[in-house]
Amino acid sequence: MCEDCGCGIVEGYKVETLVKGIKKSSGHSGQEHGHEHGHEHAHSHQQAHSHGAQTINLLNPILARNDRLAERNRGFLKAKGLVAVNLLSSPGSGKTTLLEKTLGSLPDELAPVVINGDLATDNDAERLHASGVPVSQITTGNVCHLDAEMIAKSLEQLPLEGRGLLFIENVGNLVCPASYDLGEDKKVVLFSVTEGEDKPLKYPPIFHHADLVIVTKIDLAEAVSFDRSAALENLHRIAHHSTILELSAKTGEGMEAWIDWLKALKPHPH
Repeated sequence: MCEDCGCGIVEGYKVETLVKGIKKSSGHSGQEHGHEHGHEHAHSHQQAHSHGAQTINLLNPILARNDRLAERNRGFLKAKGLVAVNLLSSPGSGKTTLLEKTLGSLPDELAPVVINGDLATDNDAERLHASGVPVSQITTGNVCHLDAEMIAKSLEQLPLEGRGLLFIENVGNLVCPASYDLGEDKKVVLFSVTEGEDKPLKYPPIFHHADLVIVTKIDLAEAVSFDRSAALENLHRIAHHSTILELSAKTGEGMEAWIDWLKALKPHPH
């Protein structure tokens, strides 16, 4: 988790929004953000020296600040009538392909916008923007997750009027994003048949907090000797309260159930 690796300290990121071929960009150095953390860290170290063996979790102030910003995002989105879905997975599980197949299949009341997060490049954002949907790309640089401040900056640039659904495609990572509330309504976790049946057992926090788990690339299950019953047993053990869907964005199998799940998400009344 971020508590261990220290990646909660944001050195800088870039927000670039694509709307009908027009790009709007802004960079955020994280200097002010880091300055605040510096005081918090110094204070924590002083406490550690003063109290001998007492252990201080240096990330607590960062997560507390993030949670406050996430609540602001949640209130802002509710006021705009938007339902936010946070898509999480390891790299290569098929988040972008799933979104590509989804964006054109939604009713008018769920007209979508997308925030896409990656360490580098805007390749995925360009792919999604080709569908005509407004997309905000967050290039995180050194950080392996999105946080609530990044989402707030993206929301400032996106055209939200008349939109009902916000997809947040998080950075490909099953560890650190589990710690960061973005202000979303639903967490959706993907894992592909190519990753092995024990993925939920290896990364329990992110699966445990999922509202929906999607097993992707089921068209490849036979080729990779995927043990479906073992995978579902592991999911029911870790994500026992979650809805579970199986699909292939490539062939379309199972996509209808995913679209129906999204349609059941009622936009917040203005």
